[in-house]
This record gives sequence, structure tokens and C-alpha cells, in this order.
Amino acid sequence: MLFKSIFAVVLTLLLSACSTVSKPQQVSFTLYHAWYEGGKVGYIITDVSHQDAAKEMNANYAPRLRDAVPRYPKPPQVKTVLERVYGFPNKEQKNNVFASAPSPAGYLSEDRRYSPLWIMYIVKWVDPNQAQELTSEEAIFVAEGEGLITIERTDIVINCPVVPFPVSG
Repeated sequence: MLFKSIFAVVLTLLLSACSTVSKPQQVSFTLYHAWYEGGKVGYIITDVSHQDAAKEMNANYAPRLRDAVPRYPKPPQVKTVLERVYGFPNKEQKNNVFASAPSPAGYLSEDRRYSPLWIMYIVKWVDPNQAQELTSEEAIFVAEGEGLITIERTDIVINCPVVPFPVSG
């Protein structure tokens, strides 16, 4: 019982020290949208492992994020902190596609698959005239299986957390 009391006091002191160091300030980020399992999610971009991509995304250049990329080929049972994000560099599609998202977004999420660190996969249409909106990872795999698209893994790692946002039409 004494240990629990001491632990509670120490934890309270540590947390209060963090909150009193400086006054919280608000910052602004661009809210981007991506597809996840047919629905839209909102996300922000903070850090990118590739300098040109970081410049394009107005994010911090963070080359050490590449340290999160495992050696390939990796066995399927080996889990990493990276999730897959599918991008469309030829702009046939405006929104990226995420392989996971917290459900629900915010502190109530219990989704253990979600990570805010993403490894970029490039999706290209074999015939751009056949391009259509792909709204899930499953739809991407189906299109690849039908020979409509190609998918290429890059070594670009992006820190872009999914954030709660109000859904509008």
C-alpha cells in the first residue's frame, strides 16, 4: 500500500512537471485526407525520411526514420512499427490509401495494428485511362491481381498520424 502511495505521488509530480514547464501553445497543421477501408480519415504530416519528399510535404527532413525499415525480404510473421501507405505519384488519385487507422481515432482507440509511421508504396496504373478511385488496401490488391496497377515499395518513411476530424460530405 505504501508503495502504491509513493508511486502515485511520484507520478503526479512527474506529470505536473511536464505540464508546468511551459504553457501549451496551439500550432496549425494541414489536414490531409486518405482512404481506409472505403472511408476517409484525416492525417497530418510531421516528418519524412526523404529530403525532396519532406520539402514537397512541408515536413521535417528526418533521415533516421529509414532505420525503421527492416531488411527485405522479411518473413510475414515479423512485425515492424511501419504500416503501408499507398501513394499515386501520377495524380490519378488525390487521396492516398492507408493500410490501418486507429478505431476510433483518438484516445479511445484499441486498434493494435495502427502505427503513425508509414512506408510509402507507389501505385501506378498500367493504362492511366483505366484509372479509378481505389479506397482500400484490398481494392489495391484486387487491381494489382487484375494487372491494372503496379505497386513498388520505396524506402521513404513518413510520420503522419491519423487524427480525429469532423466528417463532412
